[in-house]
Amino acid sequence: MKALSGLLPEELFSALQLEKKFRAKQIFKWIADGARDFSAMTNISLKEREELAGKAVLFSTVISQTLRDPDGTVKLQIACADGGAVETVLLTDRQGRKTACVSCQIGCPMGCAFCQTGHIGFSRNLDAGEIVEQFFHLEDTVGKLDNIVFMGMGEPMLNLPEIRKAIRILTHPEGRALSKRRITLSTSGLVSGIRDLADNGPDIRLAVSLTSANSRLRTQLMPVNKTNPLPELKEAIRYFSDKTGRRVTLEAALMRGVNTSEENAREMADFARGLNAHFNLIAWNPVETLPFQTPDKNEIHVFADYLEKLGLNATLRYKRGEKIGGACGQLGKSSMQSSVHETDDEDDFE
Repeated sequence: MKALSGLLPEELFSALQLEKKFRAKQIFKWIADGARDFSAMTNISLKEREELAGKAVLFSTVISQTLRDPDGTVKLQIACADGGAVETVLLTDRQGRKTACVSCQIGCPMGCAFCQTGHIGFSRNLDAGEIVEQFFHLEDTVGKLDNIVFMGMGEPMLNLPEIRKAIRILTHPEGRALSKRRITLSTSGLVSGIRDLADNGPDIRLAVSLTSANSRLRTQLMPVNKTNPLPELKEAIRYFSDKTGRRVTLEAALMRGVNTSEENAREMADFARGLNAHFNLIAWNPVETLPFQTPDKNEIHVFADYLEKLGLNATLRYKRGEKIGGACGQLGKSSMQSSVHETDDEDDFE
């Protein structure tokens, strides 16, 4: 059976062979409002609901496990119809704002050295419905969400068509009506994707995982640097900001003794010079099988001070969710274990 979560009203009308267009809008709205089967759609006759249930299902995925940390962080493990699995995480900041961190691929092909997801391999892209369903599964679990970030499993720029479709569904005025201002996409630095997003939208926020502005070190940590070198990445970021008027977030996962020196800060300052950009500093989250260590608070603060003295704006993200393996770079773990999760709680070093 076809799942309807990834269809817009006009597509629902065609797929279900409906006689009246308003019926498609009703079904679309019901899905956005929390209906998970046709029986909940009480403004549709019982006979028609039974007929519709014989044609299609609303969702193609189910929650296979819910992990909760005492600090409020939640991670959902979601099973896809073909046996694949993805994870999505609830982020909550100090003001109580809730953000869905969603995945766009099963696994990830980018192979970043410090990322758990990159070491589990790549299976396939998710379709728009599987992306949308993560957001709705989280809302079913924790209540209405305020934001969505494409920072989960996978590289969003390699699945941009389905992400665009998912955003159209979530921002549709007759559905969930999420504001585009509340959507962020994070990339490992695919130049063509950044330019495509600038040229063709949607008009959302962009974050780039930089981690190091030393070309040799960045290539070791992030193989994407081989084909998307730093000079080309910088020009793509500048192009995006010039085209959209938006400031770009540069993310740096800090690893003890790897990318936290004064020289590392100078290299980042050189990269950021002339860009409309802001730094997010994220302490690397431990993965038992990877050969890195998390820097202590002093090392992080010293690095932030380096950036401040060089005239850069930086925000330090604090850890939460230490029990559920839901942190940046940790997705793909399968059970409760000692781990960490970054949130929007922040100190500014501006």
